[in-house]
Amino acid sequence: MTGTAVVTSARVASVRTIGTYTVLAFDAPDIAGPAQPGQFVNIAQNAFGCLLRRPFSILDIDGDLVEIGFDTIGDGTRAIAASRPGDPLDVVGPLGSSYTVPEPGGAAMLVGGGYGAAPLFFLARLLRAQGTTSHMILGAATAPRLFAPDRAAAAADTITITTDDGSAGIRGRVTDAMDGIDARAIYACGPMPMLAAVAARANGRRCEVAVEEFMACGIGVCWTCVVPTHEEGYRHHQRACTDGPVFDGTVIAWP
Repeated sequence: MTGTAVVTSARVASVRTIGTYTVLAFDAPDIAGPAQPGQFVNIAQNAFGCLLRRPFSILDIDGDLVEIGFDTIGDGTRAIAASRPGDPLDVVGPLGSSYTVPEPGGAAMLVGGGYGAAPLFFLARLLRAQGTTSHMILGAATAPRLFAPDRAAAAADTITITTDDGSAGIRGRVTDAMDGIDARAIYACGPMPMLAAVAARANGRRCEVAVEEFMACGIGVCWTCVVPTHEEGYRHHQRACTDGPVFDGTVIAWP
């Protein structure tokens, strides 16, 4: 376990659907207090026969409430999405590294793909509170796969939408929208190919990416979430759950 992470029995506060995704909030003051954007929580649903915890990026914090946003793609996520207000959740968090919030002022670019955009909402709120402009780019294969575009429009100072099929916003990839945005730092989360493309366009700017790896244990024991990096001429293998999930995009050894 890393830093200030705790194991706690939280209570579900709300569950709602946004587009094709689920947004769940649970009451966990011990996690909400120290949480930072880019970190994640691991949730167990052993009552449903799921042996491993499921990792979820922290979407936002509201007082003692922690929000997560996710897609229902397997038994574990379906079980968690079926939770009702008042249900208990076995949660570990906050886990992992966080985005480095820049000094106040200037502008930052926030780039998200699908539900991978979730941690950028927490970051956008903190940036706005300190007076840093945030330009958010949301991308997905199709319009239904965009993550909470209406909420993004309220969270960020500007929003650009891209879809592979042109069903919403600009037809193309998130990287097609990056060149027209003036920002001193780039923050991204989404599929690995997208993150590699974003990092390739950093052009010397700070570029921090939150990788999407399956972090089964969340505490660095199982080594199932290894990310290859290259620093000072050497190749390293770092664990997304403890060394990340936020990495300097320029040091990841992209395929």
